[in-house]
Formats: sequence, C-alpha cells, structure tokens
Amino acid sequence: FDWSSIDTSHLPSSYKTNSSQEKELLELADHFFQQYTHLCPDRKPLFIHPVNECGVQKFVSTTLRPTLLPYPELYYWSGCASFVCDYLIMEPLKCPITLPSSLYSPTTIVKYQRGNCFDFTVLLCSLLIGAGYDAYCVHGYATLEMCSLDQTQELCPLLRKPPEVPEEEDPNKYRIKYPLEPQSKFELQQKAKKEDETESAQEEQREEEKITEVGMPRRDPLHGLRVHAWVLVLSGKRKVPETFFINPFTGNAHSTSDESFLGIESIWNHSNYWVNMQDCRKGCKDLSFDLSDSFCWEIMFSESNETSQLPTESPKKDTDDMVSDPSDALEYIEESVCLTSLLPTAEYENPFSQGKKVILYNKAKLEKWAAYANGDGLVERLTVYTDPDCTEELEVKEWFKHREDLLYVREVNKQTQLITDHFRPGHPLLLKAHSYTSLEPETGHTVEFYHTARVDGLWKRSENATEMTEYFVGREDFLHMRHIEFGERDNKMEQAGVTADANRPIVHIKEYFHRNPEKPADEDVEERVFMVIDDIIQLTYHLELHDTIASTVVFCRVIGREKREDEIFLSRENTVKYQPWSSEKHKNMLHLYNLLWELRAEQKELKQQVRDSEAEV
Repeated sequence: FDWSSIDTSHLPSSYKTNSSQEKELLELADHFFQQYTHLCPDRKPLFIHPVNECGVQKFVSTTLRPTLLPYPELYYWSGCASFVCDYLIMEPLKCPITLPSSLYSPTTIVKYQRGNCFDFTVLLCSLLIGAGYDAYCVHGYATLEMCSLDQTQELCPLLRKPPEVPEEEDPNKYRIKYPLEPQSKFELQQKAKKEDETESAQEEQREEEKITEVGMPRRDPLHGLRVHAWVLVLSGKRKVPETFFINPFTGNAHSTSDESFLGIESIWNHSNYWVNMQDCRKGCKDLSFDLSDSFCWEIMFSESNETSQLPTESPKKDTDDMVSDPSDALEYIEESVCLTSLLPTAEYENPFSQGKKVILYNKAKLEKWAAYANGDGLVERLTVYTDPDCTEELEVKEWFKHREDLLYVREVNKQTQLITDHFRPGHPLLLKAHSYTSLEPETGHTVEFYHTARVDGLWKRSENATEMTEYFVGREDFLHMRHIEFGERDNKMEQAGVTADANRPIVHIKEYFHRNPEKPADEDVEERVFMVIDDIIQLTYHLELHDTIASTVVFCRVIGREKREDEIFLSRENTVKYQPWSSEKHKNMLHLYNLLWELRAEQKELKQQVRDSEAEV
C-alpha cells in the first residue's frame, strides 16, 4: 500500500497545524527528550513526537482519541481487541529494529484499514480509554513471532482444553503414619544431581530434535532488538483484577510475565508520558507497573500540571469517579466524531477489508468471514491437519450465523467422513445434533433432540440399515431405551415401487424400563421384547434386593394354528412363566389373558411408532 497517495484534504485543520498549546507541549517534550538523551546516552531514542499523515509533528499523547463507539461489544476489552485485529490489515515496520518515522491518526487508520503495530496500538488504546479502562500504549521489544504475527508454532485458542481441576481429597488426620525407611542424605543429593544433569542433556537433545522435525526457527539474530508496540491495561478501573498486556495484532491477552515481551522503553496515554527506568534484561516479568513510583518510571509532566498541559483531555469529569456504565463513560469522554462517522454499522458488521481473514496456527488454519458474506451463513472455519505442512486434513469445524434451520456448528471428521451438525433451540423437529456420513436414508444417522420440548421425552436416536435405537429421559412409564431390529427388504416389493419405510420388516422390538418404586418388583417390567415375525412376547421383571433370578413371562405362538388379529389363543402350552415371588393373581390364567390382550394392542401401537420414527429420520 502506498501511504504517500492517501488523501488528506478532508482532514481538519488541527491535523495540518499546531495550536499554541501544542507548540508549547512539543517544546516541553523536546526538552524532556534532550534531558533523557543526555542522562541515558546508551539507551534507544524515545517515541515522543513523530510526524502525522500531514507531515506535522504531534506529541504521541495527542494522537490518542478516546472514543466510545455505539456497539455493545466495544464496551469490553475483548470486543475492542478482536475488532481492531480483524478490522485492520497488519503491515510490518520498514526496519524491524528502528522506530517508525510517522504515526498516523486513528481516523486515517480506520479509513484505510491498515497499519503497523503502533497504529494498531493507538486505535485499540483509544477505544479502551473511551470504554473506561486504564489503558496505555507501550513502546518496547518483542520476539520475532509476535512482531511478524507468526502464529504457526502456537496452538489454536479454539483447540485449547480447559485446565483440569484436581479433586481435593480430605486428608484423614487419624490415619496411621508408618515410619519411613532411613536413607542417606548424601546419596540422595548425589542421585538428584545426577538426574538433573541427565534431564538437562535430554532436554537439550529434545529441543534440537524438535527444531529439526517441526521446522522451528533457530535463534533470532535480532532477538531483543525488534521494536514492537502493544497495550498495557492496569488493574483497578472497570474492575480489572490484574494488570495485563494485549497484543493488538491478535487481540489476545497476555500476562505481564509473558516471555514474548522482552522489554519496555516507554508508555503513554492521552494525558501523560512515562519512561521505564527498570532493568529489562529478564524481560517484563519483574517490572513494577506502579506509575507513581519515580524510581521505576520517569514521568514527563508532573501530576499537578497534567490537566493544564494536554489540550485533548476533557475537563468534564475525573476518570477516577467513573462507574462501569456506558452512559457514565460518555459523560467524561470527549467523543471522536471522526472515528464515529467513519465506522457506520455496515462497516462494523463487515470488518474484513479483503472479504475474509486467514490465520495459520500449528497444524491448524482458522478462516473468518463477516455475517451474511456467505450464502449458507458460514462465518468461521477451523481446519486441523495431521502434519505441520498442513497438507492432510484431519478435522474441519465450521460456525454459522443467522440460518433459518438454526444450524450453528458443523464438525467434519476427514478420516471417517463423519459429519455432526449442531442446532440451536427452536428447530421445527427439535433437533439438537445430527451425525451422519451421508444424507441418504438408512446409511447411519444419530440424532439428538431437545427432549424437554418433546412430548415423548426422546433425546437420542441412532439408525442404520438393520437397526434403530431410541433413548428417552423423564418418561412417566420409566421407559429409557427402545431397540428395533429390521430384516432384509423384499426384492419383489422394491421392484413394485413400494416405499423403503414400508418395505423394511420389523424383526423384533426391545424396550427397557427403569425401576418404578411404587410397584412391586415382580409387577414392574424391566425388559419387554416383541418378536414380531416369530410372534413371541417376553417380559422380564425387576429384581428385589434379595432376588438372584428375575421373574419372566413368555407368550409363544401355538404351532399349527393360524394367527388372527381379533383372536387370542392362550393355553399353558404357549405360556412360559417363572415368578417365584409373585402373588396369587399372577398365577391366574385370566390375568395372563388380559395381560396378553394389552400387549397385543401395545405391539400394534409400537409398530406404528417405529414407522413414524423412520419417517422422521
């Protein structure tokens, strides 16, 4: 991008000239810079008053434009950071070890949607200060990967597993403590020393192998010299519990002890400028961020003169009295009209200037689109690979928005070709998830439902060409599982054009029930089997605590007798029962006759329910 060709005619006159206050401010800043150079001749130059896009010198604090944009996500640091890293295109510094010669205003950066690390930082800091955070721009040094936005050696944040919290076991204070075997302390010291030497040698060898295999870069010759800018957020305001850094290129939060940040030269906000006087040979992990400590931080303007020095600060309200509410933030922040007008809703909802954004991680690639950019509602796709060169796909995960069928996540296993769709509540069929390898029928489907919204309490159904299994939750009849086995389809009926659902004969239906505490165990059915083709019905009852063998009842078909729908033939020949703990009524043939009538009617209903389930799949 050619920055020399940008149009500056539309910019206000304050961008092209300096007021008397700004001139006085520049003189003070230049005097401070001369004193610093005289007292610290070995340190690098400070980033104090670069030129802007109009070629006019501006003090860096006046370039910050505290702004609270009218979008709810931008009231939180995470929303501001993700917006900046998505909206802008990263440009590296012309020379990685020297400061840029210019610092453009956030207005120009937002208009052209690109910039270096200092441009990213100034825009993000403007949004954070506008949202009420105690945020500062940082000029310092970082690693090659952070300065060049190289995340190919990092694990994708979407693949990170949450840390497992170990279960705390209550120590038994009454447990017998056996005396330990006596050991020589000298021998233990020698053994530990030997193990340390062996471990260090093995670790060095592993690092060498890792560098060779994964292709990690060797030590950077410019390590510790690469200039970078990022954001510092101090604890306190907006209930921030701990001070942290934000990398503006990625929008990720980092601890102040992160080894990727190698040192700090100076920090500034919209009201003052501080120079770090602490030793950074160990990075930033030992730095104190108490800006009132004059031994650690050299302030440019004393606190008493701070408000009178800088022309951009609003005198309406002190920031220390601010509460966490956007309306209160608006009272003390003087909005940047330029930023607000340059960022209409359409631009905010479509932050990617090139249509989409691609981020490469270690064995993974993340792609992002704006909402409505794709016809199917696709907004994000994560592709996981088996190799570091990203040639063989292992898994693909896609996120969707604003779909009529409420699909929001799709997972594809490239090894097994298994696809799993996840739906939000409100789907016409109350779908929660659907796993399949093909959308053709009888090819293997597993469907999960929002069971609390279903009348039958069905939460999962698995189906293939030969069987179907349904799982239930919270039913009044205590049914929790139903298994159906199908036979082979009749070829003659297939040729006649009969539908597949009607062709598949039902071989048997098994139902499993939880224990109903209101019934005796020998009256509470645990398993019910309908062998439809063989015309056999088998009941297995629950066990009591003292029982070892369950009570069962089996109704068999009479050999040599034709089956009729409206007739039931019951005799001792076609009834097998084992009910050692049953009452007298279970031994009565009339009771068994009525039970068989009920089972026949339920079998007919079950067959219809199975056909309905097939049709629903």
